[in-house]
Amino acid sequence: MNTTYFKIIALLGLLAVNFGFSQIAIGKPTVANSSVLLDFGTDGKGIILPSVDTAPGAVGGTFIFNTTENTVQVWEGKNTGGTGGWTNLTVQGDAVSHSFINAGSDTGDGVIIGASSSSKPGVLVLESTDKAMVLPLIASPHLNMVGAIAGTMVYDTDADMIAIYDGANWNYWK
Repeated sequence: MNTTYFKIIALLGLLAVNFGFSQIAIGKPTVANSSVLLDFGTDGKGIILPSVDTAPGAVGGTFIFNTTENTVQVWEGKNTGGTGGWTNLTVQGDAVSHSFINAGSDTGDGVIIGASSSSKPGVLVLESTDKAMVLPLIASPHLNMVGAIAGTMVYDTDADMIAIYDGANWNYWK
């Protein structure tokens, strides 16, 4: 009887340790290395950013597709004299909104990876002081991702740049 309890406690301890050091690979069997929190495969799919007209409480590193301004934006916390501000990553007004906008109200707080809780708002919050997210790696997305929708973000392995689709054009950042 005591050995059963010991095994259960040992198993729970291992699971707790594993949870504390969690890393997630999507579309591939393992992450690239120990500094990666979230890693995507190379299967021709990108991340689609939330389509919203506002993002109250945004913190540095928040990415959105702004449906009012038709542009992909990132919140830079130290922008505008330290008060924060939105930076356009695509040409304002050229973008084309898609029809996949959430029709109902949000029912949860989103998903947090790397911690059990977070004070940051977001549909997907990555919490880590020493791990990063690796964008989906796609060769020439402008040729290989036919049908991409506004707010799609990938890393173009041919151009060695971040590629962001605004619904009309691919925009590249190095």
